[in-house]
Amino acid sequence: GEPKTSRSRRTVPFPASVLRALFEHKRKQAAERLKAGASYQNNGLVFAMEGGRPIILRTLDRLHFKPTLKRAKLPQSFRLYDLRHSCATLLLVANEHPKVVSERLGHASITLTLDTYSHVLPSMQQAASEKLEGILFKQTGTQ
Repeated sequence: GEPKTSRSRRTVPFPASVLRALFEHKRKQAAERLKAGASYQNNGLVFAMEGGRPIILRTLDRLHFKPTLKRAKLPQSFRLYDLRHSCATLLLVANEHPKVVSERLGHASITLTLDTYSHVLPSMQQAASEKLEGILFKQTGTQ
């Protein structure tokens, strides 16, 4: 379907390893499309079920996501959408600028990102305190 907002259509850079995996996936998909011939439903999807049909979220969850959670020893209550939150949280904990995280998520404003992920910030307070100490005292050699 159509994206929720105009900000939903955006370019999001991927690391080279992800791009290689996507190109390999598209190569296999093209081979499947050729093999299936006219019966293949070419909807232009990056990820599709066999025969090119759109993926049904419940099927993806049951056949792929939940088994992956089990293998990774993660709680079965983890939802596919939680990957989005995990990505944002990991980037913020790694000191990525909140504006960059906000843009990757397609948020209308950085305020939404900071309000949503403010639970990350308390764990970063000690590091901020130590940075401030370095700025104020260690660079001048005084305390």
